[in-house]
Amino acid sequence: MQTDDELAALLQRGDKQALDTLIRRHYQLVFAYLYRCTGDYHTACDLAQETFVKLVRAAGTQVKAESLKPWLLRIALNTCRDYYRSRAYKTQRNSTDYREELLGSQQAEIVPLGQRQEEREELEEWLETLPDYQRETMILRYYHDLRIKEIAEVTAVGESTVKSRLKQGLDKLRRQWKRGQSDESKSNKR
Repeated sequence: MQTDDELAALLQRGDKQALDTLIRRHYQLVFAYLYRCTGDYHTACDLAQETFVKLVRAAGTQVKAESLKPWLLRIALNTCRDYYRSRAYKTQRNSTDYREELLGSQQAEIVPLGQRQEEREELEEWLETLPDYQRETMILRYYHDLRIKEIAEVTAVGESTVKSRLKQGLDKLRRQWKRGQSDESKSNKR
């Protein structure tokens, strides 16, 4: 089995088989990340395809295998940001339906955060309330299990900024959870 480094070198020389192997190896990761960001299966498919097109265009700049995964996620992140700035996103902003079960086999790439389906759905709703930069950081850390250093690479910010975004995001989610718990206890008393 060829390493990512060997495949990247072959891709630089225009080897289509190397591209196929890289896509098979990393598609689930890219798709799952984009699905988490967009909440729409078809949009995530389109953006994943666009991410790999950008990979081919930029193949000459990537060399180190240990940074392929963060580099690929950075392309996906930038593709997603471009989408959010696009007219297509602005016209269908409120029409997405976020369903975990649509991930199907891609589920293996995602770390479950809640034990029950209701908890996961509630958490996903809360994630949507975070600013984009915090949501991106939280998704990369807790759904894709990237290290702080890798997240800094993907998002092009310093490690201290990543830590700050994670702490702020977690604090906001904790406040949401506490608010939900107090609302639940009030309704149970009635």
